[in-house]
Amino acid sequence: MGAILKIIAQRLVLGGVTLLVVSLVIFLAVNALPGDFAEAILGQGATPEAIEAIRRDLGLDRPLWERYLVWLARMLQGDLGVSFAQLNFQSNLGGTQLKTVAEQIAPRFANTIFLAGVTAAIAVPVSLMLGVLAALYRGSIFDRAANIFTLTSISSPEFFLAYILILFLAVLNPVFPSLSNIYEGMSFFDRLERTMLPALTLTLVVTAHMMRMTRAAIINLLASPYIEMARLKGLSPMRVIVVHALPNALAPIINVIALNLAYLITGVVVVEVVFVYPGIGQLFVDSVKIRDIPVVQACCLIFAGAYILLNLTADILSILSNPRLRHPK
Repeated sequence: MGAILKIIAQRLVLGGVTLLVVSLVIFLAVNALPGDFAEAILGQGATPEAIEAIRRDLGLDRPLWERYLVWLARMLQGDLGVSFAQLNFQSNLGGTQLKTVAEQIAPRFANTIFLAGVTAAIAVPVSLMLGVLAALYRGSIFDRAANIFTLTSISSPEFFLAYILILFLAVLNPVFPSLSNIYEGMSFFDRLERTMLPALTLTLVVTAHMMRMTRAAIINLLASPYIEMARLKGLSPMRVIVVHALPNALAPIINVIALNLAYLITGVVVVEVVFVYPGIGQLFVDSVKIRDIPVVQACCLIFAGAYILLNLTADILSILSNPRLRHPK
């Protein structure tokens, strides 16, 4: 048990260091974008004096290293700051209550988590089932058809799959609404209905990875001695795969599932834009357009944190599912 806790502690420290390095990369990349908030808000006809005044008010005239240290110190205290758009709005309409970046992101992030949860609830069981069946009937028509379908879906751009689903499930056959206009106070089933099309789009994208990894991991184990012994005992092929092969193939399957779950949070930008889904991806795109640096940095940091956390979770679950890692010599 002590060895496991030591490994987990090492992974957590490594994750923290990685997130710190990523925060520096995010800050430098965001500030390297052409233009800034002052130019985006004032437009091409703005005078240099007006642009400089807004930059001074927002602290954009300070040295880059100083701005990073201030942002990092606030971030470590849980303060993501206030968006530039909010500050500009307050300056135009005095007395307006400002929302912090965290308050802006919280409901959007909750919507993205809901979308990722619905997608995972569909994609993970379907992928495992297809992978097990493809391994069971390896080389059959079903195996080839499943591989062709999943490879086609993963090779197609997300926006293309989204528009195909809109055409067939919203226009020609109005089963689901084409726009995911979710708002606070909606019932669970209404929210679920308006989330189905983006969830199905993401399911088509992530199913191939998980299905093919499940198939490959199980097939890799079918030549093992204990599998041969189970077959000699007269167990059915399905029981051999589900009871004996699948539990020992969990480590690589868990890793690929975790990576795809990370994608469901960090890679939903295109899907959210197509369906006008009010998630963190849509907020990120809107903020980039107006160079709202605090919001862009916070969104990028959340994406990076979610990806690192899910990778750490995958590592820990892989250790727990592998006796050789649980009891190192």
